[in-house]
Amino acid sequence: MNQVFDHPDLWREALVGTLVLFFAGGAIALVLGFVVGAMRVSPIPVARAVGAVYVNWIRNTPLTLVLFFFAFAVPLLVRVPRGSYLVLAIIGLGVYTATYVAETLRSGINTVPVGQAEAARALGMSFGQVMGYVVLPQAARSVIPPMMSVFIALLKNTTVASGFSVVNLGNIRANMSEQGENQMVTILLVMVAFVALVLLLAWLQRRLEAKWRVAR
Repeated sequence: MNQVFDHPDLWREALVGTLVLFFAGGAIALVLGFVVGAMRVSPIPVARAVGAVYVNWIRNTPLTLVLFFFAFAVPLLVRVPRGSYLVLAIIGLGVYTATYVAETLRSGINTVPVGQAEAARALGMSFGQVMGYVVLPQAARSVIPPMMSVFIALLKNTTVASGFSVVNLGNIRANMSEQGENQMVTILLVMVAFVALVLLLAWLQRRLEAKWRVAR
């Protein structure tokens, strides 16, 4: 732990960078994934087609290439302030992870019996009301474990942003190397940090599952 105590500012900056990427990217992924997931099960053919193209295109593209696009192509298409790599990395992670969020939501929606949605529509409910009051509350119970797996993957994917000048735990090894510290020890400390963060997410998953079981 001497590395942490000797260089607290570097470790703090790296940890904060990872958390910012995770929470901000996760927020974008949740909102966008919810919209795309709704499009994937929409009764409107055009919406389903757009959602399918988005998911299949982005999900089948390596994350590194997605971040390359946001880091180098987006600034050429849109005026972006210099040094905005953190913002671009957050958007890239959110756009990429949203595809997995959307598919997870779609799989949860498909677990709800079709007859319930049809009964709700027979009562005069709109598509939004059927989703909000009937389908999603039931689907949420089944998507908690796979959704948490998606966010665990997002947490680990934040290290990819280190290749685009974004400070996080993925590039702390290079900083420690410049300080003359043992790189193997740095890697082990990074592993410990990620294990601790994943354990926190696993704890949150158990709490959410327990809450939904009580709701049943």
